[in-house]
Amino acid sequence: MGLGLIFPGQGSQQVGMGAEFSANHGLAAQLFDEANDALGFDLKRICLAGPEDELTLTYHAQPAILTVSLIAFRLMAERADISPLNVAGHSMGEYTALVAVGAMDFADAVRTVHQRGKFMQEATPVGVGAMAAILGMEAEELQRLCEEEAHGQVVAPANFNAPGQIVISGDAGAVKRVLARGKGKLLPVSAPFHSALMVPAAERMAEVLEAVNFSDASAPLMANASNEFLTQAGDFPASLVAQITAPVRWDTGIQAMIKAGAKRFIEAGHGKILAGMNRRIDKSVETLGVQDEASLKATLETISR
Repeated sequence: MGLGLIFPGQGSQQVGMGAEFSANHGLAAQLFDEANDALGFDLKRICLAGPEDELTLTYHAQPAILTVSLIAFRLMAERADISPLNVAGHSMGEYTALVAVGAMDFADAVRTVHQRGKFMQEATPVGVGAMAAILGMEAEELQRLCEEEAHGQVVAPANFNAPGQIVISGDAGAVKRVLARGKGKLLPVSAPFHSALMVPAAERMAEVLEAVNFSDASAPLMANASNEFLTQAGDFPASLVAQITAPVRWDTGIQAMIKAGAKRFIEAGHGKILAGMNRRIDKSVETLGVQDEASLKATLETISR
């Protein structure tokens, strides 16, 4: 059965995530130690004990999610033959996917997403930008609405998560004007991710990624921004820069993975956000999860049948 591996992005963090794995598996403790060494601060403490407002800081949340997701993946891979047909990660999760398929070193990825989080936070002052989830609206209709309500500001679709579930991003005033004409809610984020307001962050990340060593991937990566399958080391830096300002095309990316032969997905990392999106994209495809001991055991049992 063709297997697609998927990894969550920012927003899936929760204080205590990975605690069971850390308590029961030396591999988890080892990865947390490697992350701490790479970053120069105690990410493990922030992840397991919080406080929540410290974990949710963009530059803490991103390396924390990556680390817990890689723990989940590697614990699964230790116990089963995991040979994915293709992989994907939602926004920051694209870095996790690259580590999982051997295209990026774990320590490099942890350091890089920490910098990514800082650059994205610093690109706009807090309160200038906003993001909102818009429900029940088609992409073309929402795009027109964003254009009508921009009034010289930035506002555009940022995450095409699933049919009828699109996130917009941009200047706070413009986002609120669009929201007033639709159905949805403002998201508790500190910056307008995946919008033109992130250009300064993209420019700074381009410099950082020039110094990172990439390898060819052992399985194709479905890129968020281009919706192309990438496998060559030289293609990854430009893709990672592009996704900072470009919308995340999760819906069509998952559809392309299914068309390529993925019959089942495994979401490795805390929460079930991507599984919920996948159900809206294609109800016929199963999405399993690995986020704690019980789900690890259940997923291993399912894939062994």
